[in-house]
Amino acid sequence: MKALFVLLGVAPVLLAAPGTPSFAKLDAVPFTQVEINDRFWAPRREINRTVSIPINLENLEKSGNLENLRLAARRATTGFQGPVFMDSDVYKALEAASYSLATHPDPALDQKLDEIIAILAAAQHPDGYLNSYYTVKEPGVRWVNLRDNHELYCAGHLFEAAVAHFQATGKRNFLTVATKFADCIDGVFGPPPKRMGYPGHPEIELALVKLARVTGEARYFELARFFVEHRGQRFFATEHRTPLERYHGDYWQDDVPITEHRNIKGHAVRAAYLMSGVTDVVRETGDSDLLRMLHRVWRNTVERNLYLTGGIGPSAHNEGFTQDYDLPNATAYQETCATIALAQWGHRLACLHGDARFADVVERALYNGVLAGVSQDGQRFFYVNPLESRGQHHRSPWFGCACCPPNVARTLASLGGYAYATGPDALYVNLYLQGVLKTQVSGHDVRLLVNTDYPWDGRVTFQWDLEPRQLALHLRLPGWCPQARVSVNGERVNRLEPVAGYLVLNRTWRAGDRVDLDLALPVTRVVAHPSVEANRGRFALQRGPLVYCLEQVDHTEPLDALCVSADDAVTAQADDTLLGGVVTLRGQARVVGELDWGRRLYQPMPPARSVPFKAVPYYAWDNRAAGWMKVWLPLTPPLPRAGGPEAQAAVTVSFANSNSQPGGINDGVEPKNSGEQPAALCHWWPRKNTEEWVQYTWPQPRTFGSARVYWFDDTGRGACRLPAAWRIEYRDQDAWKPVAVEGTYPVALDQWCAVRFAPVTTTALRLVVQLKPDWAAGAHEWQVFEVED
Repeated sequence: MKALFVLLGVAPVLLAAPGTPSFAKLDAVPFTQVEINDRFWAPRREINRTVSIPINLENLEKSGNLENLRLAARRATTGFQGPVFMDSDVYKALEAASYSLATHPDPALDQKLDEIIAILAAAQHPDGYLNSYYTVKEPGVRWVNLRDNHELYCAGHLFEAAVAHFQATGKRNFLTVATKFADCIDGVFGPPPKRMGYPGHPEIELALVKLARVTGEARYFELARFFVEHRGQRFFATEHRTPLERYHGDYWQDDVPITEHRNIKGHAVRAAYLMSGVTDVVRETGDSDLLRMLHRVWRNTVERNLYLTGGIGPSAHNEGFTQDYDLPNATAYQETCATIALAQWGHRLACLHGDARFADVVERALYNGVLAGVSQDGQRFFYVNPLESRGQHHRSPWFGCACCPPNVARTLASLGGYAYATGPDALYVNLYLQGVLKTQVSGHDVRLLVNTDYPWDGRVTFQWDLEPRQLALHLRLPGWCPQARVSVNGERVNRLEPVAGYLVLNRTWRAGDRVDLDLALPVTRVVAHPSVEANRGRFALQRGPLVYCLEQVDHTEPLDALCVSADDAVTAQADDTLLGGVVTLRGQARVVGELDWGRRLYQPMPPARSVPFKAVPYYAWDNRAAGWMKVWLPLTPPLPRAGGPEAQAAVTVSFANSNSQPGGINDGVEPKNSGEQPAALCHWWPRKNTEEWVQYTWPQPRTFGSARVYWFDDTGRGACRLPAAWRIEYRDQDAWKPVAVEGTYPVALDQWCAVRFAPVTTTALRLVVQLKPDWAAGAHEWQVFEVED
């Protein structure tokens, strides 16, 4: 097997499944049995509990999600707000709040949840059906568009939330709603005489398995199995009357029978949720064909499609996959929900096989891509997670499609559930979290005290509190770790060879026994597989599980001018005052001086000089002043670029919603075509039939004589089209005046639309855009050109 990433100076690490793994069927220790009190996760989880979860509930009220359910409870038929899947964000928020109640009882929050659950019960139809969109907006219509309208997806998140609430509180009010809905669905879908179908957005499969486990109702598992085993029969072609010769179902993982998948494909979140559900089914059935498929797809995912930060899905076009090794940095999509979904899948595989290499991927995702999804203060969130930014990409307080904020909240609230697993007379440690574990192993009570400053320090101490007991302690040896030392009661344990990625201590343990694990935490340079075009000639920095990045706020020189040698020393330095307390990486970089091109075609390359650099953990970026960010650093000096006047301009717009990035219009990233979805895009969606503008402002007057625009168009997946018309205006004192253009303003796809005009001297230009009656509009790039002497 070939690794997608290799740590320089360390033996190659395979982030992949083994060829023929064992079938361990470990039981994950519930999050309720894991107390976390470290200085890394505990403060973030407290902010999640006291800030993010309340903000989620407030925003669900403001955005209409909860009001939709109230309307459904009253059987209203007007007033629905938002996309068809609005209910799902409510359920994820309820799941997060339930996890929080389990570890931090809160009577006010408990009452709030009961109030919302009462709304759900009132909105539920007598036969158990529950969906606010189809109750309010299309009453009487059900199950007519499984591909696009998310009925089963919303139901799945309801089931997960209800299970979490029952486990946290012991109350059955939410669980009763869930079982009634599950019975309704089970009465519709299944083998004949029931109807065929499965969800366009998988999620209900894994949720039904959870519901089956907590209720003991086997029918729910069989329904999950039905959805899994029938996927790929091209049902959506039939549902939408699409001729099979014109049907491409890979976006929905519906192109081939489920057992025939060979690679990860389509929408990233859907793919990983589906594979999680398949893993749950395989755990119970042992289906060898499904198991082989899981191994193939997992290997393809982590060997050819995994970002270093633990995320998946490079393309905004389909929120998913393109081709193997396509892992761009600035335009990386890497949706937060996709990283969470991959962690869920990896966790299930780690428990299924008892193999630490799956848990390695879970750790990579949690410490990097997942944690980056929320700001340090818990109030803002990433939907898209690039590995390079020119300073225009920032977290948002909420989104029109708000799946990510509550998903991050539920993950942080249930973090302890990823840490441990048990097998026959065996305890597995997958995450190193300071705190207390209270669980049972083979029916016997076990209490384990853990002390560590991980991930900043690799030393971990375990102290047992149990009756004398023969037990195998499996300590995960992370794939990034070149060496580890283990001692028991102060005596070094030698010749301890890893078994499936774990260091195994099998002995009779007594109360007070102590295990010391010391994981080496070197600073490592990571290089990507040579097929990853975006990272050729580049490397990234990693220490322990943390991936690092450079931010402009820590540097006086532009980041795009820096390069770092593969040989220069990089040292770790703790800074308790920075970003809540982090370990930074410091070293020397080289920078090439700026060039003044003027009218010159050639000139000598300026000499490079040495400057200090400081790297911070990727999860912490965009919590300070806006500016460039880079994960992958060039080994050689980058070629100097001649930026246009727009690169020095301040950007303002007439309107921007939560997922518009106005700064994308002058970031210098030229698209391949109008339909390309960049990481940062200036657009005016959802406005239609209005006149909008984007403005460039300079501190001093400049003289301009031409401009060009590259228009955005997402036909087939969105609501942006070419504008009806456009024009350039310049500021003349306090008035805006149109430029005297030569000819007409062209409007065309997949090309620059350029105009020349009589020279104007001004401190500001506006691109004024008239939107079509039924469509919004957006622009990839707007370049302006000064008049030559």
